[in-house]
Amino acid sequence: MRWLKKSILRSLFLELFVFLALAGGVFFYFYKKGVDTVSLKHVGLFLGVFMIYFLVIGSFYIVKPLRTILLQVQALLSGKPYKQIYTERIDEIGILAHFFNQVTAGLGEASYDIKDRERMLGELNIAAQLQKDILPPKNPVVEGLQIVAKNKPATEVGGDIFNFITVKDKTYIYIGDATGHGVAAGLIMTMVSTLVSVFSGFFESAYDILVNVNKHVKSYVRKAMFMTMVMLCWDKSTKKMTFVGAGHEHILLYHASSGECEAILSGGVAIGMVPDNSKSIKEQQLNAEDGDYIVLYSDGITEAKNPSGEMFGLERLKGFVVEYAPQYSAEGVNYHIAKSLVDFMKDHSQDDDITLIVIKLDKNSSMVENPNAQATNW
Repeated sequence: MRWLKKSILRSLFLELFVFLALAGGVFFYFYKKGVDTVSLKHVGLFLGVFMIYFLVIGSFYIVKPLRTILLQVQALLSGKPYKQIYTERIDEIGILAHFFNQVTAGLGEASYDIKDRERMLGELNIAAQLQKDILPPKNPVVEGLQIVAKNKPATEVGGDIFNFITVKDKTYIYIGDATGHGVAAGLIMTMVSTLVSVFSGFFESAYDILVNVNKHVKSYVRKAMFMTMVMLCWDKSTKKMTFVGAGHEHILLYHASSGECEAILSGGVAIGMVPDNSKSIKEQQLNAEDGDYIVLYSDGITEAKNPSGEMFGLERLKGFVVEYAPQYSAEGVNYHIAKSLVDFMKDHSQDDDITLIVIKLDKNSSMVENPNAQATNW
């Protein structure tokens, strides 16, 4: 009789049929006994019994279960605690109860996912704030140099790193780019930034700093996690600029005397790629003179794409350096390159972290020209 249990209407029709059959039997019995007519009293009694029967059946079989379901639905809609409805019925009432249970189970999972997402977003915000605190909030004041850096992470936590550290007569200027972006890249970025800050106080050359940073980073990161990097060292006493490359992008050197922009390979291997990089990196001198520009960048610039999929590229970046360097200070060059990049990308999303550092050798410079442009955020 499973087909009856699947429908309330079928059950009611069956019960009505049985009731009418019984009533017919009773009337037939009285007819056989010689009762010719049935009084209104008998009809009323029959109808009364019929109504009471169906009211009782309807109350216990339909109304009460529906009321239970409606009470739980009201609790759900009003944000009050609700309970799942346990029933073995497979009719319309059972379907409603099962539907309610499925919906609330899905809401429970969604609520858990939302809470988990909120927790993760909270942790990401903390990580992003920590990273923001690690990166320099303003451009430095370095005698003999104009320095303007801008950074824009692709996600809440970026993998690009840069900083300016002055120890006695030397100022270290570095830029790095961890593999990928996001939390993992942010962790490497934080580790490298901390180690550079510590070792710059112990060692007297960019070479020694990066050798020791690499040694410690390699001990803690997985094989596929590393950071490209290049570090400049400006010696205020000798007015010389040197660099050590660790697998990073080119260094762009604009010569004011000739109006040409030279792309110099940074060389070396990335931080964290090999246990000992002492033989893979070296300190070299940059042949930069007063009035020349040095541009450091992350691949988020050269690999930025426009809506048609074309990349910004190194040659386009060099062309803008050649165009803007004769006209502007370090601040102006940085601003106009950034604007040109944004115009190139148009509506295309930013796929990677972007960092741009423009340095001008200026023997007359002892302070930032425009205090309003000191912030390093893009």
